[in-house]
Amino acid sequence: MDAIKNITNRVSARELAKPYPSQEEMAIIYKGALRAPDHAWLRPSSFIEVKDDGLDKLSDIFYEYALSQSEISSEVIEKYKNAPYRAPMIIILVSAYKEHPKVPSIEQKLSTATAAQNIILALNAMKYSSIWRTGKLAFNKSIQKALGLNDNQEILGYLYIGTEVGKTKKIPELDIDNFVSYL
Repeated sequence: MDAIKNITNRVSARELAKPYPSQEEMAIIYKGALRAPDHAWLRPSSFIEVKDDGLDKLSDIFYEYALSQSEISSEVIEKYKNAPYRAPMIIILVSAYKEHPKVPSIEQKLSTATAAQNIILALNAMKYSSIWRTGKLAFNKSIQKALGLNDNQEILGYLYIGTEVGKTKKIPELDIDNFVSYL
């Protein structure tokens, strides 16, 4: 796929189903992710791939988190429990802060965010689709602990991955003059 067309035509999917990328395709996708800008070569990004039985494990983690919250409705508890089943594969985006005199935490998080964008674009080029989710399940110390992450690691989001099914979102027309100014 043409690189510019890949960028300008990418859109999050409404609904995802199997198939998801093969192990060989994911190796290429991860290599692309690791080409993200990374000041001082700190390598703050890592990824937890969740599929098959892993979806059940993640569902249990989300469910336990929901149960630990006070004043939460049974509908929200079910929503959290069912969240992993919205796609056949999920990549959990993890950013690990590494002390450095010239590279602040936010810059390391931005590196992981650009790695996520590289994943999304690689998926799109391979004819897969994705949705990037955050919300209360990201930036969440309880879930980070349940996943065995260290104190310096933070979940920046979840990439839900699969093959788009159903109605495709319309790509909005945007006037760049509403977003760009010149000095």
